[in-house]
Amino acid sequence: MSKLQVGAIVPVKTFSRAKTRLNLSTEKTERICSIMLESVLHTISQSDIVEKTVIVSKDEIALSMGKKFGAVQIYDEEELGVNNAVMLGDNYFAREEFDTTIVFPQDIPLVQAEDIRTLFEMRDSKRCVLVVPSRKFDGTNALLRRPIDIMETHYDEDSYKIHLNTAETKNASSALILIRRIMLDIDDQDDLRLIMSQYDLPISKHLESIFES
Repeated sequence: MSKLQVGAIVPVKTFSRAKTRLNLSTEKTERICSIMLESVLHTISQSDIVEKTVIVSKDEIALSMGKKFGAVQIYDEEELGVNNAVMLGDNYFAREEFDTTIVFPQDIPLVQAEDIRTLFEMRDSKRCVLVVPSRKFDGTNALLRRPIDIMETHYDEDSYKIHLNTAETKNASSALILIRRIMLDIDDQDDLRLIMSQYDLPISKHLESIFES
């Protein structure tokens, strides 16, 4: 293709089954998941890097939210896990002949469009894998792959290390990229408190109102 095209893949676990480590009621957990996902989708929709977004989920609310932001909705039975969900997104972008994909989770609500540009501009070859780890260095909070079929994903398996190591076996350049707002995810109440205490942002206050209600 004459123009480099970048697609975003957002795999979303059913809200009622997600974020069990928050130890909150189902209602509060679902509301927090909804807020986070809406923030992520809004940011991606504002990016001048991403041409198209795919949301992969079984959750009807999540899929409807994706539609609101112009994302392609792919229904996923979920039983096969996040790597299968990403593969469904990969298959879509392969058919559309996209060059590059970036996988974003639903739980990085502070990400901004300039963070996506920063990540994209770090690529240095036609075959590359870039990984933004979580704050605790126990997962992958953004994964850029070029070309999109360079490798399968390995979430839930000490993923950021495996993604980097796998890239090396595929003769691709790879790098660990530290972008603070992408690294700040919400998995437990400590993460939630950190975001609420450090950032004077509307979303932080919104999350606080739910957490303390």
